[in-house]
Amino acid sequence: MTDGEARPLDDPALPSPPTFATVGADLIAAVRAAGPKRVVLQVPAGLVRDAHELAARLREETGAPVDVAARACFGACDTPSRDEAPRADLAIVLGHSPIPNVRTVRPTFFVEMRSAQGDVRGMAETVARAAVPKRLGLVVSVQHRDLVEPLSSELAARGYEVLVGRGDRRLAFAAQALGCNYTGAEAVRERAEAFLFVGTGRFHPVGLAFAVDRPVWSIDPARGVLEPPIDRGALVRRRQLVVATARDARRWGIIVSTFTGQHRLPTALALQERARARGREAEILLTDRLDPRDLVGRSLDAYVSTSCPRIALDDGESYPRPVLTPPEFLMALGELPLEPYRFDTFH
Repeated sequence: MTDGEARPLDDPALPSPPTFATVGADLIAAVRAAGPKRVVLQVPAGLVRDAHELAARLREETGAPVDVAARACFGACDTPSRDEAPRADLAIVLGHSPIPNVRTVRPTFFVEMRSAQGDVRGMAETVARAAVPKRLGLVVSVQHRDLVEPLSSELAARGYEVLVGRGDRRLAFAAQALGCNYTGAEAVRERAEAFLFVGTGRFHPVGLAFAVDRPVWSIDPARGVLEPPIDRGALVRRRQLVVATARDARRWGIIVSTFTGQHRLPTALALQERARARGREAEILLTDRLDPRDLVGRSLDAYVSTSCPRIALDDGESYPRPVLTPPEFLMALGELPLEPYRFDTFH
C-alpha cells in the first residue's frame, strides 16, 4: 500500500485530523500550539474572494507565515501536495471535513465553515406543501450538518419519517454528501421513497441522483427555496449513450490521479487486465489535476478515469474522446449490463 492509497480505519498510522467548525478562537489557539514554520491555506471556489483576508487574519493572530494555495480545491481528497507547498509544515483546509480513511501528506487542520443559517420550520413547511413523499432520506453538505437534527424534528412533526444514514469509512458524519460517495444515502435507500438534499447548487443533488434510484429534491437553507427532483432518467440515458459510443474503442487510456485521496492504482491495474483480456490495448496515464488539453492529440480511442467519478459525469463533454467511470468501462466491455446504472462510489 503506497502513501497515496486509502488507509483502513484501524491503521495506527492514521490519526484523525483536527476539525473545527469555523475560523475562530479554537483554530487560532491550535495553530499557535502547533507552532508551524509556515502554513498553507487552501480554500474552495466559493471562498476564494475571502481567501486573502483569512490569510491575513491567520498571520496576524498566530504569527505564522501563511501562503494561499492558488489551485482550485475540489474537496478533502486533494489537499495541497508537497510540490505545491514544499515549505509548509501545516495545512489549513477550509470548507471540508477530513476523509477518515485518507492520510494527509502533512499535519492538516480541517475547517468545515459550518453555518446554522436557515429557517428549519419554514423549510419543513415548504417541503410539506410540495407533497414530498413522507419516507424521506436526508442528505446535507458539511456546512449545514448542524441543521440535520432540528430539520428532522420539524419534518417529523409534520408526519415525515426522516431517514439519516451513516455511510462507509470515507464519510465523516451521518447524512454526509461527498461528491464521490453517497453511501449514507444508500444505507437507507430501500426504506426511502425520496431524498432531500440540504445545501446549495446542483453538484450534490446530481451525484445523489446517480447514486440512488429515488427522486431527489434539494433545498437551499439561505433562500428556503425547494428545487424539483433531478431527472435521473435523463442523466442515466446521457451516460449510456457515452458508453455506447465507446464500445468499439480498441485503445484505452486508464487515468490515475496522484492526489492523495483520489489515488486508485490497484483499480486501474485491474481494469487494464480486464481490457487486455478482452483484446483491447490499455495504457496507464498518471496525472494530478486532469485538464482536457492533456488528452488532446493522443492515439487513444477512449478513457476510463479512476480518479474522481465526477470528472466523467460532470465534465465529460469537455474532453476530446469519451471518458468513462470504471463501472461504465465494464459496461462498454460487455461485462456489466447498462441497467441498473451503477454509480462509481469511491470507498
